[in-house]
Amino acid sequence: MTNKLLLIILDGVPWRNWRRLFGNLEGWVDSGAARVWKHRAVLPSISASCYASIHTGVPPQVHGCTGNGNVFRLSQPDIFSEVRKAGGVTGAVAHSFWSQFFNRHPFDYVRDIEYDEPDSATINHGRFHSMTGYGKANQMTPSDVDLFATLTSLCARFGLTYGMLHTCTLDSMGHRFFHDSEEMDHACFVMDEMLAPFIPQWRAMGYEVIVTADHGQDARGHHGGRGELQQDAALYYFGAAEGPAEDMVIDQLQLAPTILGRLGVPVPGTMQATPFLR
Repeated sequence: MTNKLLLIILDGVPWRNWRRLFGNLEGWVDSGAARVWKHRAVLPSISASCYASIHTGVPPQVHGCTGNGNVFRLSQPDIFSEVRKAGGVTGAVAHSFWSQFFNRHPFDYVRDIEYDEPDSATINHGRFHSMTGYGKANQMTPSDVDLFATLTSLCARFGLTYGMLHTCTLDSMGHRFFHDSEEMDHACFVMDEMLAPFIPQWRAMGYEVIVTADHGQDARGHHGGRGELQQDAALYYFGAAEGPAEDMVIDQLQLAPTILGRLGVPVPGTMQATPFLR
């Protein structure tokens, strides 16, 4: 494979809050070290459906995940499976839905919360959290700096070809406080500050980096339907590839074939969207 890449998904952040509140990411755009585009989620713009589409490159109407209450082992080829077929090493630090979609279902707390399986056909190195007991009164989310550090450790220890990190902190905060609030401004500021020191580390380790969200959130803390606030997020790219014009809107189904293309991995026929990096 020709490159290495990390995909960082900050759950549930609308376009306007990315561009307004993430000063470190925006500073890298201004300096020319990163590029940014608008990224539009599939419908329904609900978390599990988007997770499945991001990695399979097919819409919910094809993969069948209609929402967070309908999680199962997916049957379509995905980024992890194709990287493994090409001989790469994969890792994920994420919500347990990702383990169920791309490794095995149901999720077993003891077996699946942390594993290293060199012969796995999908995810070799998994570090998952379930958020069991989640609600507005208790978010049940890990510290994001711990998650970023865990991914960095997996990269250093196992030489990941492709690594994915997903955190629900900002989605949970948005449901609790909505995105136009002092609490949300501060949460985005903290996330930006926590993430920032790791990006130069990952770049120095030889990784291209994509930072984005699975979907946005509207003024009442909702997503799942249609509309700019619910569907649109930002996508920041750190790397040497050529990309589209800055006003292009990236379809979520473009992510999987784009990532495989950057890694030099054959794109399966099920992924029909056109890659946006070359």
